Amino acid sequence: MATGLDLVLGNLVSPIILFFLLGTFAGWARSDLAIPEAVSKGLSLYLIVAIGFSGGSHLAEGSAGTALTAAALALILGFGLPFVAYALLRGTTRLDVVNAAAVSAHYGSVSVVTFVAATAFLTSQGVPYEGILVVMLAIMETPAIISGLFLAKTFDQTSAAAGGSPGARPIFSATVGREIFLSGGVLLLLGSLLIGWATGAAGQELMKPVIDVPFKAVLAFFLLDMGLLVGRRLDSFRAIGWPLVAFGLFMPLVGAIAGLAGAWAAGFSAGGMALTAVLAGSASYIVVPAAMRMSLPAANPGIYVTLSLGVTFPFNLVIGIPLYHGVASWLAG
Repeated sequence: MATGLDLVLGNLVSPIILFFLLGTFAGWARSDLAIPEAVSKGLSLYLIVAIGFSGGSHLAEGSAGTALTAAALALILGFGLPFVAYALLRGTTRLDVVNAAAVSAHYGSVSVVTFVAATAFLTSQGVPYEGILVVMLAIMETPAIISGLFLAKTFDQTSAAAGGSPGARPIFSATVGREIFLSGGVLLLLGSLLIGWATGAAGQELMKPVIDVPFKAVLAFFLLDMGLLVGRRLDSFRAIGWPLVAFGLFMPLVGAIAGLAGAWAAGFSAGGMALTAVLAGSASYIVVPAAMRMSLPAANPGIYVTLSLGVTFPFNLVIGIPLYHGVASWLAG
């Protein structure tokens, strides 16, 4: 069996990672290389449909008990991880209450792109996984937002009582709720999952030429675009400070350990444990930033977007995914 180091080194020379590194270099070097926005959005939509439909097809083969267990685990991780992240941020950095709450919400939510890259990695290794993981992906998009807003409201009230600014309120609104529960990505993911579940094996066979065959090539092209975004944010590291950069590197490991422990207790396969670790160890940079901009306008997007997209995302992509798979394989025996 390959060791964690073997998997990390092998992952580094995969086309998917090399295209990401190419994009990162081009962005850092200020190259005029660019992916048109419409193309980038089309790639995102394809990946969401592919992973949702494939997950639904696998879900049709699973049991109701496994689905309930996975949903409960997703809720525990989604609601709980922001509290862990908040405590670590307040203990190891100088972030104020509002910014710490906003960042913590990102680390309880998930990165769809990291999840998609992890499924491609497991497929390349011939490792199966439970289709219910796609349901967990959808569930974990939103609880962390609620936890983050709760943290901001609770501790900012303490600050206000001591004479501080109550700038984090109001917390919830109809606009925020619509942004969270009806965002295009979440809706498309859940819809694709339901279609895949309803059509089962017949639908999977019908969609195979579109869903399975071009998946890795599309993902590689998409990660070229993501690399450009990351490369253009590398200069922001000095602005957010090295303690925060360190948080962006060790918090994924904390989340992954929690995910691995929960998935192991739930009886998931090695692939299922690895993907749960990826979900718990990733950070959102699409849905949660949009919610934070509306609900916590006093929080600085330059901090939470830079951390989740510029630090944690590349860490998970290059090192985290193969590392989590190595540990999950060891746990599975």
